[in-house]
Amino acid sequence: MLMSRERRPAVRTLRSWAISVLHDAGAIRECGEHGWMQDRGDPHARERAFEVARQDPPAGVSPAVAAVAIAEILDSIGDTCPECPPEDLV
Repeated sequence: MLMSRERRPAVRTLRSWAISVLHDAGAIRECGEHGWMQDRGDPHARERAFEVARQDPPAGVSPAVAAVAIAEILDSIGDTCPECPPEDLV
């Protein structure tokens, strides 16, 4: 029997939208072991994310505000997982 359930909204906040855009663009990734977001340091992926923010911001949000949300997420995460041991000790 095929069952369906009510779909939740795809994006709840501007922050979650920005994280989704950055992840889809390949600018960030998730630590497979701990779940922390990590900046991949890929300038082309970052630019793709900013392009999405400028061209297709969420409903009711200006392109400038969407771009600021992308920048705030990038500023708030690092390129390493805080719970993973440093590579030189492994």
